[in-house]
Amino acid sequence: MYIRSLTLRDFRSWEQAELELPAGRTVFLGANGNGKTNLIEAIGYLSTLGSHRVASEAPLLRIGAPKARVGATVVNSGRELRIDVELNQGSANRAQINRSPVRRTREILGILPTVLFAPEDLALVRGDPSERRRFLDELCTARLPRLAGVRADYDRVLRQRSALLKTAGKQARSRSAGTELSTLDVWDGHLAVHGAELLAQRLSLVHELSPYLVAAYRSIAPESRPAAIGYRSGYLPPEYPDPGRTPGPGDAEQLQAVLLRELTAARPKELERGVCLVGPHRDDLDLMLGSAPAKGFASHGESWSFALALRLAAFELLRSTGSDPVLLLDDVFAELDRRRRSALAAVAAGAEQVLITAAVPEDVPPELEADPIRVETAGEADRRTSRVGAEPPELSAAAAEVVHSNAGRL
Repeated sequence: MYIRSLTLRDFRSWEQAELELPAGRTVFLGANGNGKTNLIEAIGYLSTLGSHRVASEAPLLRIGAPKARVGATVVNSGRELRIDVELNQGSANRAQINRSPVRRTREILGILPTVLFAPEDLALVRGDPSERRRFLDELCTARLPRLAGVRADYDRVLRQRSALLKTAGKQARSRSAGTELSTLDVWDGHLAVHGAELLAQRLSLVHELSPYLVAAYRSIAPESRPAAIGYRSGYLPPEYPDPGRTPGPGDAEQLQAVLLRELTAARPKELERGVCLVGPHRDDLDLMLGSAPAKGFASHGESWSFALALRLAAFELLRSTGSDPVLLLDDVFAELDRRRRSALAAVAAGAEQVLITAAVPEDVPPELEADPIRVETAGEADRRTSRVGAEPPELSAAAAEVVHSNAGRL
């Protein structure tokens, strides 16, 4: 699988960009602030409908623009598919597949699977549990696109139930919460249904990802303690976090019963605190080095190795189920030592398409021959037009020009 073309309009610093991309390896070269990462971020957005840099979509729109557009032509086994997303300020986003509108933007998920490694990935090891939950859910959705709907339903129910808990909690203290408490029973059922399906997919993913993670970490840091991955939840019975147990098709029903039981038991505390205390929104991913958790005990180098191993494991898992995902490497080689560079380069060398950003050619390992595309700032006077892939004589004096280099291979 590879991206044959990419178009941007009013996305981040780009007013307009059109880029033709080959299969194989391509590196975007240029100084910081010239828009290299914005190109990678746009591709990542088409893949996940989210950004690896910010939590909200507002920063993705160019300053002063009411909307932004991102589109790509994806080639998979010789078949081309066009996907486009319009990000709107103050209204719902819209999407198209082959120029035809779809009802929900999430219908494009699964068309362009990617694995993105960026400096922000250190938060997978050192950051909050929300970073690791996001990693799990995005990878689950890449494998099973319909899970995006399950996640959306779960989040909607969680918001409704949390609001009801706050209201019922206040009224319970005044002894007038009969209706709200009976309504909570209904929301408990909805939360258990959607939460159980999300949990079942997460547990299955962790089980399948584990051997890839162990192998990837061993190749990156053979002298380090062995790495392991597990699922952490305060309400699951022991057989579910067990990495030796293969999750089965009946798990969702059993997990639904577990969630209902735990929600009932936790209700007094939930009413007192006004928050939902049970469910996959509170779970975490256990990252272990030997007998110690990586978070808080791993060195800086070990943390980088673990973050890299997670991404490489995700790449190999997705690759095992079909065509290669597009590998996106955002300014990461400068952060890695020689051994980690070599491990990442070895995987990148065999991928169908790899898109790399780097400040200078020396940041790219010599074993990765790549077509260079230079990203340059032409000046501050005119920021209205961006051109990509054109020859230098045809370029306007734009603030974010991308020039395809004729210098050969890196």
